[in-house]
Amino acid sequence: MNDWRDGTLKQYQAKGFADRSGYGSRPALLVVDFINGFTDPASPLGGDFSKELAVTAQLLEEFRRAQLPIAYTVIEYEPDYRDAGLFIKKIPSLGMLVKGSPATKVDDRIRPQVGELVSVKKYASAFFQTNVDTFLRSNGVDTVVMTGCTTSGCVRASAVDSLQCGYHAIVVRDGVGDRADGPHEANLFDIDAKYGDVVPMSDVLGYLGSLGSENGHSEQADEDFQRWWNQGSSLHG
Repeated sequence: MNDWRDGTLKQYQAKGFADRSGYGSRPALLVVDFINGFTDPASPLGGDFSKELAVTAQLLEEFRRAQLPIAYTVIEYEPDYRDAGLFIKKIPSLGMLVKGSPATKVDDRIRPQVGELVSVKKYASAFFQTNVDTFLRSNGVDTVVMTGCTTSGCVRASAVDSLQCGYHAIVVRDGVGDRADGPHEANLFDIDAKYGDVVPMSDVLGYLGSLGSENGHSEQADEDFQRWWNQGSSLHG
């Protein structure tokens, strides 16, 4: 940790910031805007997120194995940009994200599967005027584990709204990326201090493993009770 973060963290902690909100009991994976327009380094909007995509691919594998909910967001606009508002005036490069363009498709390295939500958004937050919150609530989710890009933009906005919607917000440090290190590190620090927990992938994998263990204990208890019940029934039947 470099000098500014050390000193600032001490100040924040002394003032009651940067505690842990932790995990809940029912997580979903939210993959924010890992679309070709952002993951192609040659794109005006893009960066090299190969490592972050690899982390996301591993998390997708684990969430799918555990049959946990998965949601993706993409950004796309009508050809006349009537749905882009002032966002496109602030960031003219968003004009390449026209509906139907390859730039708006999820990167093939983390391709969605049947049954996984792909939600179209127009602005930074995954929750603003989308069906993400409805999807999460209908699946009983209380924890949003987040990867994607960019850390200083759509990931940050989604983390803030995740908290405001009542979810445990978990941002995977090695699963989110930005076009520059400065905004990336500053926003990870700020998210961790105020809105959610910023953790490495290994922490999330440990959490998922603990859920599997708890489910395994519950299933074993059910099996033991059923065996006891059946034995009693045969003795007294």
